[in-house]
Amino acid sequence: MTEHDVIVIGGGPAGATAATLVAQHGHRVLLLERSPEARFKIGESLMPATWHTFERLGMLPKLQASHFPRKYSVQFWGRSGRASAPFYFQETDPHERSVTWQVLRSEFDAMMLDNAREHGVEVRRGVAVKEVLFDGERAVGVRADFGKEEGVREIPCKVVVDATGRSAFLGRKLGLMRQDPKLHKTAIFSHFEGALRDPGIDEGATLVLYTGGDNQENAWFWYIPLPGDKVSVGVVGSVEKLITSRAGDPQAVFDEEVALCAEAQRRLAGSRQAFPVQVLNDFSYRSSRIAGDGWVLAGDAFGFLDPIYSSGVLLALTSGEQAADSIHAALTADDLSGERLGAHGPRFLAGMEAMRKLVYAFYEKDFSFASFLRRFPDQRIELIHLLVGNVFRPSGSLFADMGQMAHLPEEARLEEAAAAGGGR
Repeated sequence: MTEHDVIVIGGGPAGATAATLVAQHGHRVLLLERSPEARFKIGESLMPATWHTFERLGMLPKLQASHFPRKYSVQFWGRSGRASAPFYFQETDPHERSVTWQVLRSEFDAMMLDNAREHGVEVRRGVAVKEVLFDGERAVGVRADFGKEEGVREIPCKVVVDATGRSAFLGRKLGLMRQDPKLHKTAIFSHFEGALRDPGIDEGATLVLYTGGDNQENAWFWYIPLPGDKVSVGVVGSVEKLITSRAGDPQAVFDEEVALCAEAQRRLAGSRQAFPVQVLNDFSYRSSRIAGDGWVLAGDAFGFLDPIYSSGVLLALTSGEQAADSIHAALTADDLSGERLGAHGPRFLAGMEAMRKLVYAFYEKDFSFASFLRRFPDQRIELIHLLVGNVFRPSGSLFADMGQMAHLPEEARLEEAAAAGGGR
């Protein structure tokens, strides 16, 4: 291996994006991924606003040639069991970029890493990073286990990007992670074969199905059509509702929740579950900082939001893209301070906060998009902009109006490096 300007830890969408775009600028990039091969993950539904990042990455031809279903809309079933009209993304922009994909993450993540290699990134799989190396408060490289043949090695670099996903390797080590106590959720999920799919352009729609009744602790299901007659189905609710207050195993809890949702029952009737349910806990957290001297956090290693609007991959791609631009500017200026490497932080956090407000509104007991749009019909286009993923633009009076019907969170802020007490 040659000397590297940037080392990216983690080969998910954020890491692959950051690595590819930094390499496109001519910098030497090494990407280290712990897993020997791409694995199953949730986060299968893309938002249309990913289009421009895919265009920069050179990924559009690969996605257009893929077998991934096309996603034109999202539709919500309320607590009453009634469905909203579909929110078609092309209402705000009648262009191909307003249609996106439902992806198998194992295939999608592999495509992203293959694309990174094509753009000059040195990608190494099966490498476990043990430590980020510091000289004082500045990150200066990593110590990683390359396996039996190469062993543990220390590799210097100018910038370390933590894109380790929910492991949040560096953020947790530095004590920067902050949970959102209002969004303490868990998910139980699997894939199903032979489940109902709608006809025409609605076949690839993401569906959000509330369970019945008026209890504020009700859960909701995602329903995401995938290639090969598969559908991803997961139930999301509070940890208390789905885990700590229930007897029985997660499969029993999942089945009980399906029994409470007439639309989920109807769509899953006669289908076959493809694998045992999996459980993912503790949604919604973020780091108090996005960068420090010689290091940057990207994707879920910085923060993660409840999956209700399928924002995970969008935020991962965008944080990777914005981090890459900050890194290139910092390398060009020979200024690897946390301030320079995190120059994109306030803009990125503002977009993430816009999505978090939508999540809070969704969980408000007496709030529904249908009732909101009856009261504020002029906000339909603004709402679709957010469902498309256009969260890095002004949203006008949308949240002022929404705040009249739901309790929205106060704006989060990033800490300054000095206020955080330095790097370690």
